[in-house]
Amino acid sequence: MSAPFVTQLRTSRPPIKLVEPGADTITVRVEAPDIWETVRVIAQQETPVADLKRRVVADLFPNHKYPVDFVLKLRGWEVLDERSSLKDAGLTDGSILLLAYRRRRAVR
Repeated sequence: MSAPFVTQLRTSRPPIKLVEPGADTITVRVEAPDIWETVRVIAQQETPVADLKRRVVADLFPNHKYPVDFVLKLRGWEVLDERSSLKDAGLTDGSILLLAYRRRRAVR
């Protein structure tokens, strides 16, 4: 099987490895449009969505202390149960997630 398309897309950061790449891992792309940044994440299918979000927020927003201020969206819909696994949330190898602020922010 060939590598998913998201591994070929350009990112300025190295991938976040929640586990070492192997047979039971998937690669997803997380985009943060507020800062025009993307990151690839290598994780197991059984990893909770909350763990993925926590690591991505820590990497993209290092000064932000509260990951609960962000939501992950898959195909335009918020992933409501962050305790569920990536597989149960509908993520497959090559999925693209959007990391957005939960509430609108004032333009400065």
